[in-house]
Amino acid sequence: MSGIVGLVLAHVRRERVVLPVWILCIALLGFVVARAVATEFADESARVAIITVAAASPAFLFIRGVPDGTGIGQVVFFQGYAFTAVLAALMSTFFVIRNTRTDEELGRAELVGSLPVRRAGPLVATLTLGVAANLVLALCVAAGFIAAGLPGSGALTAGAAVGAVGVFFVATAAAVAQVMPSGRSANGAAAGLVGVSYLLRGIGDASGTPNADLTQVASGWLSLLSPLGWGQRARPFSVADPAPLLGLTAAAAIIAVAVVVLRGRRDLGASLLPDRTGRERAGAAGASLLGLAWHQQRATLTGWCVAAALLGGTAGGLAPVVTTAIDGNESLSRLIARLVPGSQAEIIDVFTAALLGIAGVLAAAAGIQAVLRLRAEETEGRAELLLATPRSRARWLSANLALAAASVVLVALVSGTAAAIGLALSGAADGSSWYLVAAGLAHVPAAVVFVAEATLLFSAAPRVCIPVGWGILAGGLVLGQFGDLLRLPAWLQDLSPFRHSAAMPVEAFDPAAALTMTVIALVGAGVGAYLLGRRDLTP
Repeated sequence: MSGIVGLVLAHVRRERVVLPVWILCIALLGFVVARAVATEFADESARVAIITVAAASPAFLFIRGVPDGTGIGQVVFFQGYAFTAVLAALMSTFFVIRNTRTDEELGRAELVGSLPVRRAGPLVATLTLGVAANLVLALCVAAGFIAAGLPGSGALTAGAAVGAVGVFFVATAAAVAQVMPSGRSANGAAAGLVGVSYLLRGIGDASGTPNADLTQVASGWLSLLSPLGWGQRARPFSVADPAPLLGLTAAAAIIAVAVVVLRGRRDLGASLLPDRTGRERAGAAGASLLGLAWHQQRATLTGWCVAAALLGGTAGGLAPVVTTAIDGNESLSRLIARLVPGSQAEIIDVFTAALLGIAGVLAAAAGIQAVLRLRAEETEGRAELLLATPRSRARWLSANLALAAASVVLVALVSGTAAAIGLALSGAADGSSWYLVAAGLAHVPAAVVFVAEATLLFSAAPRVCIPVGWGILAGGLVLGQFGDLLRLPAWLQDLSPFRHSAAMPVEAFDPAAALTMTVIALVGAGVGAYLLGRRDLTP
């Protein structure tokens, strides 16, 4: 037992910066959303209006979740739960993978295994700290809601809903770590499960049934397949039902026990899916830096493309849901006609534009990950071996930047194409749906700005480039999603490149903004290449 405690304390020391930053940022997001709702929608009529709009729009339901009333707490939970729960899930998955599969891959687990501890001891320590971190997260989220003036009992249940989702993904990520052969593949698979969970919850909510006065929506059955959907069913500021959270916790406990048993029987470094043995000699493409970058990142890029295809296909395929909702409710038709003047096709465009905007975030994430892969090559010593050959740093960076830019374009293209196909198959389009391909590509200029920012960070501040690079993307997403709600100054919202992307087909494409962002990205990449040539390789 003392060995487990020692390993937990060692994990605490390693995570003394990263986990607190995650926890504080998620709790701060909850507090800010609560304060913004209390300020912006202090009047009951304003809350009724926003909830009615949300209940009438499958796009709102897909992105935010289902509304559960018009009280301040109920609106806060509707506006913020989905995002905070996803962040809790990502925090948990990344934490578990880097302390399990990544440690095995880099040899740290072998050193720990030389100590007098059980084979599953490091995993038990990781699970223990992961659960503790989510418990602290739940309390911090609840404290933020209480500080914003929400009722204590509802705030505690809301915090518990976020924490329960995190705990579930602690166990899920531990299971993924036993299956996948490397830390990179395990991270991709675990994050993919988070994305699938969000997608299932979104589809289930978008196909939900609103009540007569459009103040509540009952989720569809598909959301029951998502941990996020179970957490949402706690309904903290109305009936406060803890049963779904207990179900999530029980499922996490069962998975955790099974994983600990499996780890006790698995050899160190082994996995249920073995790592494929490469060819004895590289092909012609392997002789180039671009070919090497493609070989290293093709699996990750495939995962991003699959996620983009699912999201784009959902954007187009859910069009019949929008059509049915409008045709089947005359008062709803009048309401939407007032809010979004135009035809039925234009309302469908609003829905697809909203989801393609999220696909633009996926495209930016794919590009950022391609750039930040360079940091792993540097810290693990492979970059030093590569650059000992007649290859310059500028060529090395340029090859990976070319792949990052291609990743952004490909993910955006896949999302737009999938949306066009989904809309065409649904039969809801009046004419050709291929304009959605251009709508997906419209987010490329904003996405490449984030790629350039990641390049600058890698070159100028390599030790913090990974957390800060992803933090900048998260900040851009929050400014884009919550900027208006938080009543932030226009200049602050404009710092997010996503604010300058044309939400086609609802908005016209802005060539000037796209050209400006492209030039900014090119300049940032050039400065990054210059700075990389002037610094030493760092561990």
